[in-house]
Amino acid sequence: MNNRLCELFGIKYPIIQAPMAYITWADLAAAVSNAGGLGTMGPNPGPGFQEEVPDVEQAGELLRQEIRRLRDMTPNPFAVNFTIGRGKQIPYSDRFVEIGCEERVPVAVVSMGSSSVYTKQLKAAGCKVLHAVGSVSHAVKAQADGVDGIVCEGFEGGGHLGGEELTTLVMVPQIAGAVDIPLVAGGGIGDARGMVAALALGAEGIYMGTRFMVARECSIHNNVKQALVDATDTSTVAFGRSVMLSRSLKNKYTQEHMALEAKGASFEEMRDYERSGTPSLKGRRRSAAANVDGNLEYGSVGMGAIAGLIKEISSAADIINGMVQGSPGVMQRLQEVLPTQ
Repeated sequence: MNNRLCELFGIKYPIIQAPMAYITWADLAAAVSNAGGLGTMGPNPGPGFQEEVPDVEQAGELLRQEIRRLRDMTPNPFAVNFTIGRGKQIPYSDRFVEIGCEERVPVAVVSMGSSSVYTKQLKAAGCKVLHAVGSVSHAVKAQADGVDGIVCEGFEGGGHLGGEELTTLVMVPQIAGAVDIPLVAGGGIGDARGMVAALALGAEGIYMGTRFMVARECSIHNNVKQALVDATDTSTVAFGRSVMLSRSLKNKYTQEHMALEAKGASFEEMRDYERSGTPSLKGRRRSAAANVDGNLEYGSVGMGAIAGLIKEISSAADIINGMVQGSPGVMQRLQEVLPTQ
């Protein structure tokens, strides 16, 4: 399965574990990297981030601690996700990138903003940079800004999504035709069939988050893992178009959120609802309430539309091996069904 992406990052398989807030600690990232993929540590990783961390320097040192723990757990390349903050989040984002540069992380996966913000700084520190985009124009700009590779996240994916609602099927070939650097496809990929399809569309690797949520090494609450195993093809919903488009497990939170949108609630009203302190949230952000506390009703349970395909909890290595070992069978079927003349 060697290709430009594998050569770029020094990995065995072109499988990248997508970062997810609060739940992709060193344990999962190391397990994926040890199995031949590229493990990615997500925002707010490790036990220190399970409570509110108001101080920028304290947060930065917690990140440094988890990066060093990850490095001790795998001899293989790994990635760290850096999100581009807005408003009060900017000092945290800036400090996290500084920490990443100081710690010489092998790969930086940058998301939630412009490729012009951190690319030069990260590359100057020796980091390979993958930038997440949601349209052809963003991909072209990212290439011009000097990133090493591009992740395109389709509308099928879980968590925060690009505002254009482009699906993986239509976005990947268009971006593949517009850029020359390696392209990684994310959104709606959960087995060998999805991986082969993504490569056929023009990607050189895949980006999976939801599938790894049920890995034994993932720190997410067991309630969420079980919800994934129990999910069907209609268990998720895309919502939040007036605030920030996301895909999550259908629950009371998403129902109330969508009801407010339907009534034409203002941005401020939507923001206040996001921050509303129902007793069951314990004062947490809604994503932490779901992923850390297991609140399946009022927490924001980011989850891709591929959820209905997941039927069991297994190790990260088993997930990767299943995809790799299943690929030849998918290719064989293609040879059987495609016309030869």
